[in-house]
Amino acid sequence: MVKSMTGFGRGEFNNELYNLKVEIKAVNHRYNDIIIKMPRHISYLEEKIKKIIKSEIHRGKIDVYINLEYINESAIEIKVDVPLARTYKSALEELSTELNLTENVRLYNLLGLSDIIKTERKELDEDTIWFSLKEALNIALNDIMSMKSAEGEELKEDISLKLLAIQNLVLDIEERSPLVVLEYKDKLRERIRELLDKDISIDEDRITSEVVMFADKCNINEEIVRLKSHIKQFVSILNESSSIGKKLDFLIQEMNREINTIGSKANDVLISQRVVEAKAELEKIREQVQNVE
Repeated sequence: MVKSMTGFGRGEFNNELYNLKVEIKAVNHRYNDIIIKMPRHISYLEEKIKKIIKSEIHRGKIDVYINLEYINESAIEIKVDVPLARTYKSALEELSTELNLTENVRLYNLLGLSDIIKTERKELDEDTIWFSLKEALNIALNDIMSMKSAEGEELKEDISLKLLAIQNLVLDIEERSPLVVLEYKDKLRERIRELLDKDISIDEDRITSEVVMFADKCNINEEIVRLKSHIKQFVSILNESSSIGKKLDFLIQEMNREINTIGSKANDVLISQRVVEAKAELEKIREQVQNVE
């Protein structure tokens, strides 16, 4: 199945403690590059997340956004050091007495002193966090894979049509190829008659030798056979279930090489026209394959 490299998925899962939201965005990229943006205090889960994503997405630049919310309570716990506050209060009262100050020690006098009130992040239930995150991640992955598969089917249909066009052009070239030599032989004989006295006999052996050399020089049978084989492989790979983008990239390079060789060897206007048309269709396929995973 052909899968596109672009897609978007969103997943959300919550329990009595946490609400996890996951968004995944994928775009074209030569390799499998995963970037995760998540709260720092759960960053220890990054490798587990990447492992799950890589099991589904094999190529592309993947941005993952993870949001963690606490349900019905704050993520921050406030702790008050009461013994330290009493010590501060005693020290301030003693200082007031020594300095003959009339003001009493009040709460706001203590709040500005260090370490009396501390804020700490609550300890996470790691098993619950991972279970919830994994559920949200799987929902997001299913979402993005559905989008990638739907777009991949459209890519496959478009590529298949263009591949069929190339196949028909190759058949035209194959049918035309034998006629090139025959036409060359007739043109050569006619040209010789024009240049020489019509009463002078033409050396048929010499003409045959010249035609054989021309036929060998413009023989494109080998290139046509390889090109037809590449097209057959291309069709077969389009039906594979694994990541196929790199395989198709390679085949396009090979097909382009064979088409160029045909164009340089054929020495025929009609074949050259078909070569130009085939290269145009192949370039369109190449552009589409850039988006295939």
